Amino acid sequence: MNYLTLKPVNEAVELFRGFAALDAERVRVESAVGRVLAEDVASPEAVPAFDRATMDGYAVRARDTHGASESMPAYLKVVGRVPMGAVFGRAIGSEEAAEIGTGGAMPEGADAVVMVEYTRRAGGDVVEVVKAGAAGDSLIRRGEDIAEGGVMLRAGHALRVQDVGALAAVGIREVSVRRRPLVAILSTGNELVATDATPGPGQVRDINSLCLARQVEALGGIATIAGIARDDERELEAKLVKCAESADVVLLSGGSSVGARDLTGTVFEKVGATIVLHGISIAPGKPTILATWHGKPIVGMPGYPVSSMVVFWIFGAALLGALEGRPKAADPMARAFPTRVEGRLVRNVASKPGREDYVRVKVAPNGDVEPILLGTATLSTLMRADGLVRVPRELEGLAAGTAVNVFRF
Repeated sequence: MNYLTLKPVNEAVELFRGFAALDAERVRVESAVGRVLAEDVASPEAVPAFDRATMDGYAVRARDTHGASESMPAYLKVVGRVPMGAVFGRAIGSEEAAEIGTGGAMPEGADAVVMVEYTRRAGGDVVEVVKAGAAGDSLIRRGEDIAEGGVMLRAGHALRVQDVGALAAVGIREVSVRRRPLVAILSTGNELVATDATPGPGQVRDINSLCLARQVEALGGIATIAGIARDDERELEAKLVKCAESADVVLLSGGSSVGARDLTGTVFEKVGATIVLHGISIAPGKPTILATWHGKPIVGMPGYPVSSMVVFWIFGAALLGALEGRPKAADPMARAFPTRVEGRLVRNVASKPGREDYVRVKVAPNGDVEPILLGTATLSTLMRADGLVRVPRELEGLAAGTAVNVFRF
């Protein structure tokens, strides 16, 4: 395959999405928030497990209240109060009622709850009902919320707090979820030193691995920083194979640029990796590489931190989503940027036709969107930015005054 044969963004996203989901593991529900179900979950129990009152009032036979009104109330005998957390000791008979609180178990024989607002105590053990009721009023039937044996959640669903609460409510203690992708991050380049080192002449700190690791974790993956490989074929080969053997994904930071392509390509060939793409019609991030090694993805990330972070937000999110078995989102950036805001550009933004641009922008409280038109070598632009604006590949730019959606950081 030729290097830098550019793919459109949408085609590149589908290639990143083309990997099979990882195998499953069982986890306790209390630690399953954010995890993706590997199989459908059916309820072993009905919820509620018994007919329950949904209002404070009186459990009655609805037919005993027919025709009741303010001027002609129905008179019922109160035969006791339903204890919370227990069952009433007897059935409700003709023209009888039992006091009941919200959540109480409906007594045998009763088929409705008359809300306390529609009753008056008439003295002694008699209650007046001033509004007629119907069977099923102010109660929830057994299994009406969740049916016994019914599917509660489908495979591919990312569990939320309310989901694990519902699972716990029916006695489910463990669920089968996809493994969290283990991502090894290997930086390349003679100019790099660790973030806790003092750079010498011509050297820079390796911040890409730090940023990529946090991006991986923000999307639910497990990141491991594998250090730095020098621009040496044998060293890069050994470290790349070690990462690929131990992880589900390898991010090769700084191994995709034109200057690095010969070394990277040679090493990929020697370890038996297949290059799926090298080059995407996007700015920043054009030289991104996707390769496979024994079915595992290896991604050659751009060297500049701005480019690297943008590429991961788009394509890394799509890749990790596929490995977790998530359904394909219509917009590949939906997971990385769940928050969008609308605004209007205050300056023109130029773009090359056929290339999808992601422009860093600042958003003012009044909705003005100010482009930050500096190169990808300028890390401070991401610090100053509030988000990104996408320029579609069919446009030559966006004019001042254009309404835009901002992918909010």
